Amino acid sequence: MRVGPALLGGAWCAGVLLAAATLRGAESPADPFAQLIEQNRRLQEEVRAQQQTIEQLAKKLGEVAATADRHERELHELEARREGPAEAPPSTQRENEVRIGAETGAAFFHTGSDGQFPKDEFRVDDPVITVEAPVAKEIYFFGELKLLTRETNVENFQLGELYVDLENMSARWGQPGLLSLRAGRINLPFGEEYLVRTPVANPLISHSLSDVWGCDEGVEIYGRLGPAHYVLAVQNGGTSRLHDFNADKAVVARVSWEPAAWLHLSGSAMRTGELATVADNLSEVWFANGFFRALGPANRAGTFWADLFEGDATARWKRGHASAALGEARFDDSDPLADDARRLHYGYVELVQEIADRLYGAARYSEIRAPRGYPLAGWGNAGRYFFSPLLTEELRRLSVGVGYRLADPVVLKFEYAWESGRLVGGGRRDNEDFLGSELAVKF
Repeated sequence: MRVGPALLGGAWCAGVLLAAATLRGAESPADPFAQLIEQNRRLQEEVRAQQQTIEQLAKKLGEVAATADRHERELHELEARREGPAEAPPSTQRENEVRIGAETGAAFFHTGSDGQFPKDEFRVDDPVITVEAPVAKEIYFFGELKLLTRETNVENFQLGELYVDLENMSARWGQPGLLSLRAGRINLPFGEEYLVRTPVANPLISHSLSDVWGCDEGVEIYGRLGPAHYVLAVQNGGTSRLHDFNADKAVVARVSWEPAAWLHLSGSAMRTGELATVADNLSEVWFANGFFRALGPANRAGTFWADLFEGDATARWKRGHASAALGEARFDDSDPLADDARRLHYGYVELVQEIADRLYGAARYSEIRAPRGYPLAGWGNAGRYFFSPLLTEELRRLSVGVGYRLADPVVLKFEYAWESGRLVGGGRRDNEDFLGSELAVKF
């Protein structure tokens, strides 16, 4: 059969149209295979992104855990250092806890012509070395070597405090804080000034006129009774460090309490006991830059003694404090031919106020009244006013100064003190004013 040209042309056109339709169907987005391929690609990208996020989170969680472990370990180490190694041998603990300290002042002193330092002296003031160490649980040793005390006139070492301290003995009986004990050579626990008379602790350079303090061999108990603290000491009483030449002992007591957080009060009493005029010579207690001594001659006054009473008060505020003391000393000796009994009244008022950061001002007024006279040295020449028969009836001192705390244990101080008095018979005591500067340090 013959096919005509018209029929062949129609078939060719129909093929072309069918091929075009087929191509258009392959490119259509409605193709299910193309959609699956696209979805698979997108899922793979999301999985990769999620995997990266998971890895970052895991890294951060690991860092947090490591930090927490480190903090916990450091906390345990701090607690262990605070409590101490529980199983460490006692000898190792003692070696680690022995403390050696020192304190002194580099000073310049000047007084008037009748004073102790009329030649403008540079001095090393009250240098001392201390050693403190635990011996056993709540048992401690303390020792103090005074290289050169301000009050001495000889260049040799002196023994300060040296004692064994049995702390909190009453805790064994279910009464913590009630009773502790010290035995050895101990400061006289009388008044409050002796606690702050060292170069760094003292806000001024001088002390009050009375300046009651001392260090003596004996035994002391201390502790707390309800709201009050107490100290009771029995000591030799005389200045000799080798023997006690009279069986009568010194007894010292102080009771203190704080009725408010800003207020401290205390009351003290002391008897020196009877002291041998020739052998003891002087009392251990320091008073008015001297000691108590017999007024009668040694061949008649074989013994002498003194009883002291004092009340102290300190009020504190944020940048300063005010302190005051009022006391009486009752002296007598055994001279049968003379009435050597004396009633000495003394006291002081002190004010310390911070002026600016590390800078403070201080002032102290003190006086002693001794009707019928007593040997009172003060800033005066000791040979003239203490060792001679010249007796003083009244002595007054006004001290003013400034201090700058270069650091907690380093203080630079300046002071001027006016001092005057009256002798038995009406003579005047003048030319004893004091000018001083001091750089005090402690470690």
